[in-house]
Amino acid sequence: MDDKTIGLSLKLKDAYNEQYSDKMTEWRELGGKYKARNILTVCQGYKFGRVLECGAGDGSILKYLNDSPEFSELYALEISDSGIHQIRKRALSKLVEVKKFNGYTIAYPDGYFDMAYCSHVIEHVEHPRILLRELSRISALQVFEIPLDYSREVDGKVGQFLAYGHINIYTPSIFKFLLKSEGYEVLREHYSDTSREVIRYSWYRNMGIKRTFVSDAKLMLLPWLRILRRLVHRAGYNREFGFSAYTCLAKGSSELKIF
Repeated sequence: MDDKTIGLSLKLKDAYNEQYSDKMTEWRELGGKYKARNILTVCQGYKFGRVLECGAGDGSILKYLNDSPEFSELYALEISDSGIHQIRKRALSKLVEVKKFNGYTIAYPDGYFDMAYCSHVIEHVEHPRILLRELSRISALQVFEIPLDYSREVDGKVGQFLAYGHINIYTPSIFKFLLKSEGYEVLREHYSDTSREVIRYSWYRNMGIKRTFVSDAKLMLLPWLRILRRLVHRAGYNREFGFSAYTCLAKGSSELKIF
């Protein structure tokens, strides 16, 4: 199956090819720390031999999982040449190999991995069902994390999301519908918020916001504001809203549940 057969956009592929550099390493590793924590949370009690990261970026999550005793061997697939370069530079002790792939076809035998994970990947994928079927084919268990980008009138924010490559928008229920319609069973799930550490870095380093008493006070009050926001959502029976990310451990069967 080649790129043309599955309809992979070469324009999209080219957009990611030079995405990663040393300039953004500190920022990506900060995010990678919390994404790795979420993976470990839903995998608590499990030990895995071979583990594959599909869409590994610059290896910022692999860096943290490399130190975890729950994982013995790490493998990486990445669409971007610059990402592969950054991963290899890390020289991670548990990383067996990193391969470039076309976004859909995973060149490993059936059931080769104990677990495969996609963290903040599916929202970038043009044909997510094709990738979901490959992941369930090559692994016994799967972990997914998606950003919870949905809000009212989200169609008015298309430019904002496309600017960082989010071409799919999910709520937890919509994502679980996608998984379950593809024969996946959701075993565990976890809801999380963007940490104050990440927000602080984003405000003061990425966005260049001047640090003041007022801005620091907003960060200190953030957990309470989030609790209030969730209470408002729950009052309106929208229990899955009010979080930043959704992570789940799943077991796929590669079967489309239809008719």
